[in-house]
Amino acid sequence: MTYSKSYLCSFSITNCRAFYKKFYKSIGFSLFFFSFSATSATESQISLIQQAAEEYVTANIESPTGGSLKVQAASIDSRIFATDCPTGVKTSSTSTNPNASNITVLVECNDDNWRVYVPVRMTRTGPQVTLIGPLSRGQIISPRDVTISMVDLQRYRRQGFSTIDAVVGAKTKKNLRSGEVIEENDICVVCRNETVTIKAVKAGMVITTKGVALTDGSHGEQIRVKNSKSNRIIEGRVTGISEVTVVF
Repeated sequence: MTYSKSYLCSFSITNCRAFYKKFYKSIGFSLFFFSFSATSATESQISLIQQAAEEYVTANIESPTGGSLKVQAASIDSRIFATDCPTGVKTSSTSTNPNASNITVLVECNDDNWRVYVPVRMTRTGPQVTLIGPLSRGQIISPRDVTISMVDLQRYRRQGFSTIDAVVGAKTKKNLRSGEVIEENDICVVCRNETVTIKAVKAGMVITTKGVALTDGSHGEQIRVKNSKSNRIIEGRVTGISEVTVVF
């Protein structure tokens, strides 16, 4: 059954106004829904945007030595505007910090003038030396005390060791628990008041002598040592267990 405009509004002016208010509101909603549906991204387009963001991260962030890098793009609101970009999307980011947990990647299509910022979560896993059993302060680390475990490097921010040889023979500076990752501050490769080998290197020649470490030191650190023969205090770099190298 259909009604004419005059009939619908004949019973009262108030009812007439209410009718047309609902009528035009209904049309507006329908037009909005049609426009929304016509411009919303498809599942395939969203998947391609996420893939582009993940590929950018894997191409620009180096995997840890002996480890792995896993990336996962965040979910994208399906109401965004996107198209099948004619010449392909472009990706970029203002940050490529390998130690970050997330990197935000800009995915954009210059042809169709749209852009989407996609957070990408990174999980970097790498080998770290961990204890098989507990060790007491002052104990010398042996090969049977340690093992290599794969560790989430995003959660573990401190400086550890990736090879067992780097810690064997070192002395613990505090009590350590079973399963704990050994950090540089936990041990001394060269310990204070310890007798060390001083390697003096000059023009390809190497001369060795004995000395006493005046401070604790880990691999690569510069420390002061006292030459046992001359009593001269010099600075050298820790290059091994109870070994300090001085370059002239």
